[in-house]
Amino acid sequence: MNQDLALRIALPLLVLLVIIQIWSSIASVVEDFPTPADTYVAAFGGVNSEGDEVVGSLSDPFYIENEDDKGLFWQILNSLERVFGGFALAIVVGIPVGLLVGMSHRFFQAFDPYIQIFKPVSPLAWLPLLLLVFQDINMTAIATIFITSIWPIIINTALGVRSVDEDYMNVAKVLRFTPLEKITQIILPVAVPYIFTGMRLSLGIAWLVIVAAEMLTGGIGIGFWIWDEYNNLNYPNIIIGIIVVGLVGYLLDLMMGRIADYFDYTKRGI
Repeated sequence: MNQDLALRIALPLLVLLVIIQIWSSIASVVEDFPTPADTYVAAFGGVNSEGDEVVGSLSDPFYIENEDDKGLFWQILNSLERVFGGFALAIVVGIPVGLLVGMSHRFFQAFDPYIQIFKPVSPLAWLPLLLLVFQDINMTAIATIFITSIWPIIINTALGVRSVDEDYMNVAKVLRFTPLEKITQIILPVAVPYIFTGMRLSLGIAWLVIVAAEMLTGGIGIGFWIWDEYNNLNYPNIIIGIIVVGLVGYLLDLMMGRIADYFDYTKRGI
């Protein structure tokens, strides 16, 4: 057990050393590419390689200079508000549609072509049209997240419905269950793990989409912050932003994974 724990710590550290070495090699070849040391200083403050005193972007993430100049905490918070706004809409619409598609062959025939057509469309393709419709940065970002993150919820909900054993559905017919009773007492207990798996995938897509959306729409948010740092030639902060986006995405996935596992009766031994 101790050996396994040591390997779980040592192996990622070994990979990190390799990444830092590759990173340093790229910085030595590409002009103005930030070194690991410069990125560390840009994150936590200190003196950079040019001898300038730098205030780290992570050393004071809560500052508010003005409405357009805020610390990283507020940038992430604004992005998360948009993400969960679009994600909540995707849940509210996606689950009922998924139930209908899974329960009714006619609904499946009606919706499946559109699901297959719109599912692979890039979020960047929706942005100009939605910006034209809403004329508002926040609503455009939320609508883009909604449109691009709803498909995993619909597909996995329908898959969960179709995974219900036919014997259970026959019992529901014998007992003359209403459609609502059939959903709440037979379908949902089986489909819920699939639904949460779809929600987990959907949330991951939503977090991916918001970064690209904010780069194009502007405003406050981690995506716009990264693009603004590029325009200001603060290249170390771009790497910091990438790492922050990755860490937040990891935490969101971990959170949804734990929730999905809780509702998965197969993993709980129920």
